Amino acid sequence: MADTDEPTLRVGVIGMGFLGKVTGRELGRSESGELTAITDIDDENLRTAAAEFGVPEESQYTDYEEMIANEEIDAIAVTTPHGLHAEQLLTGLDNGLHVLCEKPLCTNLEDAYEIVERTEQSDRTVMLGYQRHLASAFIEAREYWHEDGRESPDFITAEVTQDWINAVEGSWKADPDLSGGGQLYDTGSHLVDSVLWMTGLTPTSVSADMIFHDEAERVDTQATLTVQFEEGAVASIAVSGDAPRVDEHIRIWGEDGATCIDGREWNPRRYREIDREGTITDPNVSPGSVQPKTEAFIESIREGTEPPATVYDGLYATALTEAAYEAAWTGERVDIDL
Repeated sequence: MADTDEPTLRVGVIGMGFLGKVTGRELGRSESGELTAITDIDDENLRTAAAEFGVPEESQYTDYEEMIANEEIDAIAVTTPHGLHAEQLLTGLDNGLHVLCEKPLCTNLEDAYEIVERTEQSDRTVMLGYQRHLASAFIEAREYWHEDGRESPDFITAEVTQDWINAVEGSWKADPDLSGGGQLYDTGSHLVDSVLWMTGLTPTSVSADMIFHDEAERVDTQATLTVQFEEGAVASIAVSGDAPRVDEHIRIWGEDGATCIDGREWNPRRYREIDREGTITDPNVSPGSVQPKTEAFIESIREGTEPPATVYDGLYATALTEAAYEAAWTGERVDIDL
């Protein structure tokens, strides 16, 4: 267990939109960490966040570099648009800070490799905000496929639908310069990461078909990926951002049966197993998350352990995502070089 006598971790949050406020609320409930400074370029976001979290005027910033330079903080939480993550994360490392970065890690493979290299060279903890690494259903599936003696899966189907394009219209998520792309880089990033993390498989190539919302073909509303893995498995990953509701289903099949994850809207996902004979069982898995992200982040720092979601998880998801966009644009199967 962590030493409860250790000083409270002082955190500065960059980006006070929805996720920034979620992070602030988690820190407000924490006995191990506290929100001490905030940054946002939007005056209204800054004002409402400061009022909610009791942040004094001198610790409110519109420039994150000024916050890092002026505040006595131990860590930053990066909850800004996707395209800003790499620069802000690396600035945190440059200043000796621990970093909790929301997903995705970044929006190009070159940045992903640099982040991994810089993290390896640092003694700071960098955690990625893939909260499914803390969700019971996904943890149970990962443990199933990593059991000693278990054969690797052979076939995976994973899909999620959402009324994404209407929800993000007019926001930064519809601007590919800030978001990196469309729904595949948003909700789809969770799906891609979940498949890779639960199975432990190594993707080697991908083909993809996409429907785009814009003439430049950068903002996808639907994407279907066929992924080949080094271990011989194949996965079909599909995201649709033009559907009336959130609906998610993941099936991972192997020699002994399958693991199943299902859910609607943003409720906790249900976990089930199918045995070799086709019998469905419903293990007693508690729904929801085992721990808030900020608590897992602080625990990793204090105990010197690997965080639940690492920069390597971000690298693998970025590599597959970037290759999928190239495959959709070219109509060719694209190799994934890890």
